[in-house]
Amino acid sequence: MQPIWNKIIKIVPLWIAPNLLTFSGFVMILVNYFLISFYDWDYTASGTSPGLVPTWVWLFSAFTTFCAYALDSIDGKHARRTQSSSPLGELFDHGLDSWATSIFVLSFFSVCSRDNGKTGVSVYTMYIYLSIVLFNFMCSHWEKYNTGVLFLPWGYDLSQVLIAAYLLTGLVGVEVWQKPLLFGYYITDVLVILLIGKCPDPWKTLLAHLKKTLKNGSLYEGLLPLVSPLLLFVLLTVWVVLSPGNILAKQPRLFLWMVGVTFSNVICKVIVCQMSSTRPELLHWFLFPLALVVYAAISGLLGWAEEAVLAAFTALVTAAHVHYGICVVRGQLSEHFNIYIFSLKKRVQE
Repeated sequence: MQPIWNKIIKIVPLWIAPNLLTFSGFVMILVNYFLISFYDWDYTASGTSPGLVPTWVWLFSAFTTFCAYALDSIDGKHARRTQSSSPLGELFDHGLDSWATSIFVLSFFSVCSRDNGKTGVSVYTMYIYLSIVLFNFMCSHWEKYNTGVLFLPWGYDLSQVLIAAYLLTGLVGVEVWQKPLLFGYYITDVLVILLIGKCPDPWKTLLAHLKKTLKNGSLYEGLLPLVSPLLLFVLLTVWVVLSPGNILAKQPRLFLWMVGVTFSNVICKVIVCQMSSTRPELLHWFLFPLALVVYAAISGLLGWAEEAVLAAFTALVTAAHVHYGICVVRGQLSEHFNIYIFSLKKRVQE
């Protein structure tokens, strides 16, 4: 895609701040997600023939996805072009990517539809798919934390097949996902195989430890960033499996959104530590309220209120994540480097 990005970057005015490109792409992802959610809140709209989501929505999804990928791919080029590269821009880019990663996947689930007995993907499979994608993103930044090199696997470019998937759905209809492609396998099965195959190799970090080429001296320090993400995954999985009210089946979109937001905040902390060469915290604070909620849910204390508590916890972590981003980017990095977030002008010292 580099030839395309190199042509697009030439038409971007030099007065536009790179962070504005980054944020615009993220906003387009959000608009697309909420639009699809309006027509398909519970992931069932594509389970019928014809689907209940209007054709123009899928075409709009293809357009916004292409624009989001394009803006995410040229923001760094534009920063170097305007000589405005900064740690603020790097954190802003990777931080929004950590959130956008889950939103991309959650939007695509509406194409697949949830299992209706004949076609579709079960909500539990959706949870596993989302976890694989988030694990992939986490491993890339964990590897950089240990080696100083951010390696994006080949699957990053391949993930842009989402654009073609939306176009195909808009032009042909959701029926294309309801028919076996080859040997009884569906297109979604092929995409999952590619999804798993694109994960980075965690053994490279362990090999670097044996060769004593890690940035951190001890294996403990190298594995420390994985503790909170893995505990987060364990707690969420326990809630999914042992929920007496089958919370994931009742509120799949809300639950999966919460999974994406919590992982994003945890990964953002790792990114900050990786950029600043500081030691990450052992336990992220999200783990404590989540543990209480999970215990209350699986023990039956919540009863009929489990869905309401999920909604409240989701609102809490979403607000906390947004607050964290604003405080770090605007309240700390922007002032420290004496630059504005969405402007190329320097801040005036008070």
